[in-house]
Amino acid sequence: MKMLTGIVLLCVAVPSLMALTSADTNTSTEKNITALKQQAVMQQKHQQELKDQHYEKQKNNALIRELRNNIALSNKELERDSIWTKKYSSYLTYIEVKKDLVHLQEKIDKLTKSGETIEDSDTIDSLLAKKKLLTDQIELLKGHGKTPFASLLKPEEIEEYPKIENPIEIFTGLSFIKRLHEMYASYVNREDEMRTLIVHLRNKVKNYEKLSQLGALESAEEQRAYRAAAKQLKKFERTLETLELTDELYKKRIEAIEVEINKDIETQLVELANIVIVIVVLLIVFFLAKLIARKYLVDNERFYMINKVINFINFLLIFFVLLFAYIDNAGYIVTVLGFASAGIAIAMKDWFMSILGWLVIVLGGSIHTGDRVRVDKDGMLYVGDVLDISLLRITILEDITLTTYKHNRRAGRIIFIPNNYVFTSMIANYSHASLKTVWDGIDITITFGSNHKKALHIAKEITRKYSKGYTDITRKQLNKLRNQYNLKNTNVEPRIFSFIEPNGVQISAWYLTNAYATLTLRSTISTEILDAFLAEDDITIAYPTQKLYLSNSDRALNMEEVETL
Repeated sequence: MKMLTGIVLLCVAVPSLMALTSADTNTSTEKNITALKQQAVMQQKHQQELKDQHYEKQKNNALIRELRNNIALSNKELERDSIWTKKYSSYLTYIEVKKDLVHLQEKIDKLTKSGETIEDSDTIDSLLAKKKLLTDQIELLKGHGKTPFASLLKPEEIEEYPKIENPIEIFTGLSFIKRLHEMYASYVNREDEMRTLIVHLRNKVKNYEKLSQLGALESAEEQRAYRAAAKQLKKFERTLETLELTDELYKKRIEAIEVEINKDIETQLVELANIVIVIVVLLIVFFLAKLIARKYLVDNERFYMINKVINFINFLLIFFVLLFAYIDNAGYIVTVLGFASAGIAIAMKDWFMSILGWLVIVLGGSIHTGDRVRVDKDGMLYVGDVLDISLLRITILEDITLTTYKHNRRAGRIIFIPNNYVFTSMIANYSHASLKTVWDGIDITITFGSNHKKALHIAKEITRKYSKGYTDITRKQLNKLRNQYNLKNTNVEPRIFSFIEPNGVQISAWYLTNAYATLTLRSTISTEILDAFLAEDDITIAYPTQKLYLSNSDRALNMEEVETL
């Protein structure tokens, strides 16, 4: 642009100079040349000023567009989903509705004071209806009046913090502390959200100020938006000051509560550590007691019962340690238990009776683990081996016995017998103390014409042969029991009896056998006696029979007249 202007000036100046050179003297030529140069400089300066003004205008227009874009971005950020902007919007709506209601009331008053016509009456009714609508809106927005942020400025109410009085409540205290931190974090988030909004508002107001300085706020709408943004910024800045002050107080209160809870937790942890030490010492003492019992008690059954008693005492001591460690007033508990004992005794009668039964079983020594017992209850018979004797019940494993063979036809079940049955039901012990054998019997009937003396002798020899080992064991066991019981009959040899029955002579053979394997020896002796009787010509095994007598005439006439004797 500059080169073009220079060329134009030269084209104009050169002909003039040539004319002056040919017409005038050297002096006048110099003057003209100087004047032309000045004129060219002035024109060039004017052109530069025009260019600068154009550039400045373009620059201002670009800046104005940039400022408007910045305002639009700020509005976009401020229009995002925020509880603060929603509350402020409701506040502005409340103010506008209240102003409209005041103007509406002025119109109604003015029309009421003037002479009413039919048209005025209709207008007043319309205005009254609109007034009711605005009043309802104000009623809905009344919480957003002078203090639109009251609910947001107030932090969440802190409940009464829990007193930590036992280890279980430690988790409650930790949970409460976590809840306090969450409440404080929520309040801080509100504060951070307010700071972010204020940053956008400040940018928006600064951009409006620059537009105002550039004279770009020409429309009334932009001027109202500028004033509204400035007003909103002042409102939010005052709110932020209140938030920061409340935040500091809220934080200190939470820290004070946290210190108290941590102090209580520390106290409970120390108490718990002491209790754990006491319990560990008790466990070590009772463990050593078990080792001593194991060393000096050879009998496994006695060791089992002593072990049970040691465990029970250990449990009681640990229970009382825990009870008195966390009960401030033991006398109060004793009083309460005294009043409640009657009701507890009735409601838990079976439990108390089972515990009493356990004491009778343990101290009396009538039943031990490993014993074979039979329990009769409501017509049901259960025979099995005792697996465990707990505080409330006896556990037995049902075995295959003569009882299961004749009555139950079931075996292998785990039977739980309450300990109080020792007072109300029949419990038979097949292996009490050192006695591990029982008497078992086999009955077999022979005809009246058989040699019953020979049959008795055969049965006695067979039973003596197969039960000899158990007979010798029982003799030794009974001799040991003489010191504990008054034994009258100590005959352990097999016993053979004969009885007259309707079908013949019944031979009853009784012998001693293992209490845990009665069916095995019973099966062996039964088959041996059967084989021995069948081998004898003068011994016939009897069993129920029938004889039919038929006459020749009746056989041909009618078979229905057969007589059975």
